[in-house]
Amino acid sequence: MALGAVLALLGAGTLPAASTAAVDDQNGRVLRHDVDAIRSAGVTGVQAEVRTPRGQWSARSGVADLGTGRPVPQGGYFRMGSNTKTFVATVVLQLAGQRRLSLDDKVGRWLPGVVRGNGNDGDRITLRQLLQQTSGLYDYTIDLPVLSSAEGYRRHWSDGIPPERLVAMAMRHKPGDRSWSYSNTNYVLLGMIIKKVTGRDWSTEVTDRILRPLRLTHTFAPRRWAYLPHPHARGYEQFTEGGPLIDTTRLNHSWAGPAGELITTTDDLTRFWQGLMSGRLLRPAQLAQMRTTVDTRLGGRYGLGVARIPLPCGGWYWTHPGSVPGYATRAGVTGDGRRAVVLSLSSRVTAWEPVEKATDSAIQHALCRTDHRNRQDDHHNGPASPAPTWAHKHIQAPRAEGTTDAAPGRPGLRHKRVHDPAILRACRTIPA
Repeated sequence: MALGAVLALLGAGTLPAASTAAVDDQNGRVLRHDVDAIRSAGVTGVQAEVRTPRGQWSARSGVADLGTGRPVPQGGYFRMGSNTKTFVATVVLQLAGQRRLSLDDKVGRWLPGVVRGNGNDGDRITLRQLLQQTSGLYDYTIDLPVLSSAEGYRRHWSDGIPPERLVAMAMRHKPGDRSWSYSNTNYVLLGMIIKKVTGRDWSTEVTDRILRPLRLTHTFAPRRWAYLPHPHARGYEQFTEGGPLIDTTRLNHSWAGPAGELITTTDDLTRFWQGLMSGRLLRPAQLAQMRTTVDTRLGGRYGLGVARIPLPCGGWYWTHPGSVPGYATRAGVTGDGRRAVVLSLSSRVTAWEPVEKATDSAIQHALCRTDHRNRQDDHHNGPASPAPTWAHKHIQAPRAEGTTDAAPGRPGLRHKRVHDPAILRACRTIPA
């Protein structure tokens, strides 16, 4: 059946009982077609999950290891990158709802003297501006050697940098555009503020406020642990046009922290997005603030830790692209949380436009249906829009030949529940 016919069936409203199984099968076929198209566009491996009121579908394509050719595993772990920001924004908004802080608080109130120098002034920047990427602060990741080249990765893959040093790196530079300018520094500061307000690390607050209530047992912050639990696909980064794919699976990315550190699975991340947009994590007032957006001028609009992208069928979807060396994450969820899709790509190449077009198509196919127009906030209906051009600029980078991602001294980390003591000990015994 042609794709247009499939989408017509999906949008036809109530279906006769006899055709439900056929439509469900077509949903699976469309998803398999889409992940194959993403893999053909230039990445080594893809895994995807779609959840709707009608059912749940998953698909995989490509290989998990270029050396062995083994297929992408089902339920594989991956680094979600900047989807982490949405988790952190949710915690901050919960604290605001509890009146433990205000979004209009100045950064200097909670972190006096931390944001200063070269025109930076924490007494003039609000928490809302940090959340919405309108502070103008310099993005410290631009200066990280581990992200600059294959050689930089090989020399610095194990480096751990505390948040205070990361912010100090940003303070060496003058602030930029305050109308909207993407910077990971904003979310490192928010992580520091969460600790100041609660007395606990940002990842502990994420665990207690989000992961446990939603039972996301395969999502966690690895801290300085440079590996992924099994099963997983290896991540590959192409640093230069026409250059080799460098295995970047082994990476201490604690420097990403609240800006992009979390590890997850497609099932967990899909359920997070559905839980968030369906109102299970935030009160209506705080969810409305999260979905109040500004124009990025780069494609789409940005709220408080979320982006809004138009759909070709009308309405839009909510998302936050994620990108770390060797892994790219795309997600989409309707405003009521009923339909969601997550795509994990286990390589990043310099010729990214074909890959981006293929992921856009997959998200649109998963979310579009004519009986569900996703008009949750206002009456805007716009044309289809590609992912924002900043989607793959944050937190990027790779691994040397002959290295392994088997965790030294940590055998048996194979698809365990994250709240199990074994995996918690493995991560917590490493200094933050």
